[in-house]
Amino acid sequence: QVQLVESGGGLVQPGGSLRLSCAASGSIFSIYTMGWYRQAPGKQRELVASITSGGTTTYADSVRGRFTISRDNAKNTVYLQMNSLKPEDTAVYFCNADVQRRRGTRVSDYWGQGTQVTVAS
Repeated sequence: QVQLVESGGGLVQPGGSLRLSCAASGSIFSIYTMGWYRQAPGKQRELVASITSGGTTTYADSVRGRFTISRDNAKNTVYLQMNSLKPEDTAVYFCNADVQRRRGTRVSDYWGQGTQVTVAS
């Protein structure tokens, strides 16, 4: 099995910063795209940012220029540095990874349990 464990969420004032981490563990041969999604109350889950194994990044328009996604392939970990946080960034943030568990097998989609980010004064 594969586990994704997020950390780093919390309460921060508008304009502040947080750094989220997500570590993948378990039966892993290779990890392809990793990403962060978020879901606010009453809204659909949306992509925040993603990064391929080669380092190509994608950002939602709402966070571009404020958030930075990065990864450490040796540690099977993805990070999300969030700066200039706004109240509208308040949501549960979920880590996602496309994982191949053994050579030659299919790639499957895995999710973390989520971490709450609250931006409020």
